[in-house]
Amino acid sequence: MHFMTAEPFRIKMVERVKKTTKEERQIWLQEAGYNAFKIRAENVYIDCLTDSGTSAMSSEQWSALMLGDESYAGSKSFFKLEESVQDVFGMPYFQPTHQGRAADYIMAKLYAEKGKYAIGNMHFDTFRGNAEVLGALAVDYVIDDGKDTASPSHPFKGNIDLHKMQELIDGKGSDQISVVIITVTCNNNGGQPVSMKNIREVSELAKKHSIPVVIDSARMAENAYFIQQREEGYLNKPIKEITREMFSYCETATMSSKKDGMVNIGGLFVTRNAEIIEKAQQLAIIHEGFITYGGLAGRDLEALAVGLQEGCDEHYLEYRINQAKYLGDRLLEKGIPIIEPTGGHGVYVDGRRFFPEIPQHQFPSQRLVVALYEVAGVRAVEIGACAFGSKDPVTGDEILPEIETMRIALSRRVYTNSHMDVIANALGEIYKNREQYKGMKLVHEGSVTSLRHFTAGFELL
Repeated sequence: MHFMTAEPFRIKMVERVKKTTKEERQIWLQEAGYNAFKIRAENVYIDCLTDSGTSAMSSEQWSALMLGDESYAGSKSFFKLEESVQDVFGMPYFQPTHQGRAADYIMAKLYAEKGKYAIGNMHFDTFRGNAEVLGALAVDYVIDDGKDTASPSHPFKGNIDLHKMQELIDGKGSDQISVVIITVTCNNNGGQPVSMKNIREVSELAKKHSIPVVIDSARMAENAYFIQQREEGYLNKPIKEITREMFSYCETATMSSKKDGMVNIGGLFVTRNAEIIEKAQQLAIIHEGFITYGGLAGRDLEALAVGLQEGCDEHYLEYRINQAKYLGDRLLEKGIPIIEPTGGHGVYVDGRRFFPEIPQHQFPSQRLVVALYEVAGVRAVEIGACAFGSKDPVTGDEILPEIETMRIALSRRVYTNSHMDVIANALGEIYKNREQYKGMKLVHEGSVTSLRHFTAGFELL
């Protein structure tokens, strides 16, 4: 019989959190322009804004921190990380960076070209921001099932649509496509996985037309676990064997190590191309620091070397994926519409189905973010009309995204299922009274549209 239902770790240190009143939270929301990013963390009871850099590190990682070599060049900590990276990725060259968006920047400088297309399943905000600045054309070709938030039937909703990819190649010419970026798991539509079959077929099509393939691997271990559990032929394969096969189909991978690297800071640029790593290192020296520290302290390199291994542990991944499923199941029991099936790093509530009376241009998911913090002190994030809306370059008209959600991102090894119950109960109360909520108006945004959600200001209608 299977008795392992609890977290595969013991909690030996705790951080006290502050409980606040609804009246206090209403004041803080108003002061923050109703933007959850601008609320002080000390005033948040359960923080689900992001799963990036919010993990609880293990005793092994804290021990490794003490071994950090702070040498400017040739740090022994760098070579420990190199061994761990090569073990998980199966690629020979890597460059550490201070975090994932720095690796994203290097990748964009090397692979994104002005006026040319970058194909992805669903590009996330940091690459899209880089593409916007560089003048590249980022297009999302996730399969149609990946845009259907209500159907739980497809096990790999993060897959790239090969037909759409072929149509672009045929219509524009392969020389007008600079790169294909596969994000695993696919963040924008619920942390949905990409199948090994799809990664392989996308790689084969790209190789046929001499288009390089990059994998955005922030949540590569979660993707590997879904492949192990859902894809035929992988059930008995170890996670690291699956990750190495995934990366065998790409030329380069970027990683925000603050996710499946299980650390609070750090990023990776990994490649099998000797010419590409040389160029990446030059960019790193300019923007990050010398090659063997890449903007990180030696202790951070040590913690990441351990964290990459722990992120691939099957017992941890079973707990991780099932905690998201637990929260998703509690919400479904209350009739709350979410993206199904639940993904790896959180639960995504469908804002349009939750608030059917609020039109998308009035930011229903952002309204839900505000309501959840007001009611329970729980901070989530909008993944919808603000975060992924855009503007027509000619008319200036707002272009609204096909998926409109509030993401409840789950920090790794931080919260228990009791916290999940608090979130579910709060959303249940809001859902019962959903008719009383009105929309929002965007009153401030930055100059880079694809990054406006970080600093945007709103008013309640």
